Amino acid sequence: MTQDQTTAPGTRPETPAPWRPSRTVAVVLAGGTGTRLGLGIPKQLLKIAGKPIIEHTLAVFEAAPEIDEIIVLMATGHVDEAQRIVDKAGFRKVTKVVEGGDTRNATTRIALDAVGEADCNILFHDAVRPLLSGRIVRECVNALWTYAAVDVAIPSADTIIQVDEDECITDIPVRATLRRGQTPQAFRSSTIREAYRRAEGDPNFAATDDCGVVLRYLPEVPIKVIDGSDENIKVTHPVDVHLADKLFQLAAAKVPRLTDHRSYSEEVTGRTIVVFGGSYGIGHDLTELARRHGAQVFPFSRSSTGTHVERPEDVEAALRTAFEATGRIDHVVVTAGILEKGALAEMDQATIDRVLQVNFVGPVTVARQSLPYLQQTKGQLLLYTSSSYTRGRADYALYSATKAALVNLTQALSDEWAELGVRVNVINPERTATPMRTKAFGTEPEHTLLAAETVAQASLDVLISDLTGQVIDVRRPPGETPAVVPVPAQADRPIDTAPVG
Repeated sequence: MTQDQTTAPGTRPETPAPWRPSRTVAVVLAGGTGTRLGLGIPKQLLKIAGKPIIEHTLAVFEAAPEIDEIIVLMATGHVDEAQRIVDKAGFRKVTKVVEGGDTRNATTRIALDAVGEADCNILFHDAVRPLLSGRIVRECVNALWTYAAVDVAIPSADTIIQVDEDECITDIPVRATLRRGQTPQAFRSSTIREAYRRAEGDPNFAATDDCGVVLRYLPEVPIKVIDGSDENIKVTHPVDVHLADKLFQLAAAKVPRLTDHRSYSEEVTGRTIVVFGGSYGIGHDLTELARRHGAQVFPFSRSSTGTHVERPEDVEAALRTAFEATGRIDHVVVTAGILEKGALAEMDQATIDRVLQVNFVGPVTVARQSLPYLQQTKGQLLLYTSSSYTRGRADYALYSATKAALVNLTQALSDEWAELGVRVNVINPERTATPMRTKAFGTEPEHTLLAAETVAQASLDVLISDLTGQVIDVRRPPGETPAVVPVPAQADRPIDTAPVG
């Protein structure tokens, strides 16, 4: 949806003058205490996908071009913790972190006082809805050009029943007219102020929903409903924590792309990158790409340098070589991996050990050995998974299991290493044209595979980004036709390529 400039006859609200807001303010309501989650801390401070829930939420508004300012209403006694999160994340749009009220009524009034008297757009959003999309923010702000109040909702997939005090059904409303409310709720500041002014004269006033206040006390004001999303869940119950964490795990993080070669060169020149598995496939293409932009890249692999990622002494020797040559290590990339097809019950122990050692023990070993170097440069560790991490597949159970383990390892390490300034991310490419895939599946139609060069470009974008704890999906652009990848003659060469999708 774009800006709502046309509406049906009779539905456009009448305004005495065109709306000219001075700015758009996002008010993040973080007053919950986490009682229903059984926590000792407010639920908005609980970590999901490596970051506190409130940090994920604030990041959405920080990145939204429609938002000029962010104000946080925090639970009593936790303002300092929220301020530390804001400072550490570098959120420039957050102007105030203040204590919320004892009730929703009081919290909204505190927020209105914090916003000030100037005409502006105000979006109220639950801090514990961290999966809000930029699309919803944009459509809410656009709708305020036409409407004075805006809500966000999704259709109800369940039949809603109304019951009496004996828990007997009294009514079953028509489901087609029902919606499940979400946030943000957006208002022209003059409208929400007037609604609360009128509510002050009602001794029975108790707000749980700001649009409800407008509906009750300004019934003449139409409230526009914007389509929400199923992912925009509110973390309220213990199961919501697991759902939100899984949704973050499955979500494709958006990686910023630079505009030209010069921009990449400015970012990459002078950096040292170590690539384990850099002889073929994605690792090789990333090595060549980064070198073209001025990085000093050191590729290591079993076939070219005799480096086994699962051997601590090999990994340490490789890292030491790069460090002694340049005096720094900014990024460490692990594309090494192997795929052995076949039923688990029919695999010999040597094959099982090799898959586990290379695909999981290897990245763990690299992570441990890399940390001291990356801590010096506030650098990044980049791993690779595959689409099979979301669901184990027959005939390559160990491969799927190790790829799922790498996603969990990424999120855990991003949390552990956050205080050290070290970032950890994992790339999830769809089916990619690499020697390893060709060896396992034979020649496939070119138009069905992602080019290794595309994954290499996305990998470089991640390395120069501020992302951490993210699973970055890489998909084949329309019309891309990668070259056919031959199977190397040496049986060990596929170990140096990136994972299949």
